[in-house]
Amino acid sequence: MERIYATGKRKTAVARVWIYPGTGQIVVNDKPYNEYFYDHIVAEDVLFAPFRITNLLGKFDVKCTVEGGGKSAQAEAIRHGIARALVLYSPELKVVLKKAGFITRDPREKERKKYGLRGARRGQQYSKR
Repeated sequence: MERIYATGKRKTAVARVWIYPGTGQIVVNDKPYNEYFYDHIVAEDVLFAPFRITNLLGKFDVKCTVEGGGKSAQAEAIRHGIARALVLYSPELKVVLKKAGFITRDPREKERKKYGLRGARRGQQYSKR
């Protein structure tokens, strides 16, 4: 079996993910995942979730490049990419992954700032005097 490629997205983070048979190592931007997400505690749970839920933990190696967004969004983009790649590997896994919410791309994005306001919705502070 060759590599399987999939793309995962979350907010402005985009992850290009390749999975192939191996021992369960995850490499992010040419670094081990625990080195890349050194300050992000829940990244490990997020990255391995698709493998845990499909009982494939330790059967695939993952190589991915990720850019944009913050560390949390990047981890979720990788999870999305891994889930999509697993569906390409075995289509019957789609039911389990979809039920867990890993196949659906999270559509929430940052709302743009409007003119005349201090943020997307925050107006100016009222001054009585």
